[in-house]
Amino acid sequence: MNHSNKTEQQIFTLIAEVGRSKDDGLPAECSGAALMCYSCGIDEAEAVRETINILKLSKMAPLSVTGYGSVKERTDQGHDIDDKEYDLMEKAKKENSVVICKITPFFGD
Repeated sequence: MNHSNKTEQQIFTLIAEVGRSKDDGLPAECSGAALMCYSCGIDEAEAVRETINILKLSKMAPLSVTGYGSVKERTDQGHDIDDKEYDLMEKAKKENSVVICKITPFFGD
C-alpha cells in the first residue's frame, strides 16, 4: 500500500480476551484467556483490527480488545517498560506483526 501521508507505524499494547474455540491451543479446562499483545498500526484502531484478524487466523475466539496506548503514551503515563518488553515491541514493529507476549488462562467462574 502506498500511503501518501508520512504517518509512521507505532506499537500499541493491547489486552485481548478470548473465549474457547476448537483447536485454540489453550488448556482444556480453561474457559478462555487474556492475551497481552504488542501490535503494529498507524493508530490504535488499526492495531486492534490486526490483532483480531491474527487471533481469528490462529483459531482463537476474540471477545474484546482493550488498548493501553502506544509506547510514547505509556511512558508519558509513567508505565515502567522493561528491556524485554521493548525487544518484543521492536520485533512487532520490525515484522509489522502482532506479538503475543503473555497468555493468562481463565479457570472457574
